[in-house]
Amino acid sequence: MAAVSFSSAVFLFSLTTIFLVSISSWEAEAHPVSTLVKKNLYKILFLHKDDKACPANNFYTYKSFIKATKSFPAFANTGSVATRKREIAAFLAQISHETTGGWATAPDGPYSWGLCYKEEISPGSNYCDDTDKEWPCYPGKSYKGRGPVQLSWNYNYGQAGKALGFDGLRNPELVANNSILAFKTALWFWMTEQKPKPSCHDVMVGRYVLTEADVAANRTAGFGMVTNIINGNLECGIGSDARVNDRIGYFKRYASVFSVQTGPSLDCGNQKPF
Repeated sequence: MAAVSFSSAVFLFSLTTIFLVSISSWEAEAHPVSTLVKKNLYKILFLHKDDKACPANNFYTYKSFIKATKSFPAFANTGSVATRKREIAAFLAQISHETTGGWATAPDGPYSWGLCYKEEISPGSNYCDDTDKEWPCYPGKSYKGRGPVQLSWNYNYGQAGKALGFDGLRNPELVANNSILAFKTALWFWMTEQKPKPSCHDVMVGRYVLTEADVAANRTAGFGMVTNIINGNLECGIGSDARVNDRIGYFKRYASVFSVQTGPSLDCGNQKPF
């Protein structure tokens, strides 16, 4: 083997290092979630989602989740690794509450039963706001909760459909029949600002700047504000609430699994709804 000078060796080492770092960065950008959530970890997070007791068994697959995230490259790809993990934990916590099948004495605890349902059971209405002329209800259709975030109301189905390329008003059932689309609707809701509400993403990655209205309403950035964005009219500003506490319970478990802190402002009991 020919001798290599020290300067040449350093140069080659530098090139190799740059190459490896570039590959690592490319992988993080190309697959930001799959680098942080491996298939085995997904199974640990959702221990019972495929049990026969869960109506959505075998619907919310790891493959579908990862495929859906690729349509939202900023999700879990903003900020430090800890911030990225915290955002994933927060997102999964919220959708776990929305689809939970757990109960207080459930095996492995109530926070191991996320993604158990794919659509609302026995809805109280068809969730049609007939005053919304931009997203009119289609005759005979129900806009009940479906998918991981339990997408509800005609205006949400209409907007999600426009953004994701399906007719949400005429075919809302697709959200409960296509697992990739189901995850996409949840991610769309998470990533999309709907003024005066910020996006859940911006709140969890620290990008959202509180407004004067937020300060007056006692709203502070954190997981509690995300709950306020999702279901504040029913759950926030009323003191301690079992539904809010359930969301927090999931978040604490997932944050622990990811070995990250939850951050402050977990509940919205003293926040006025948007």
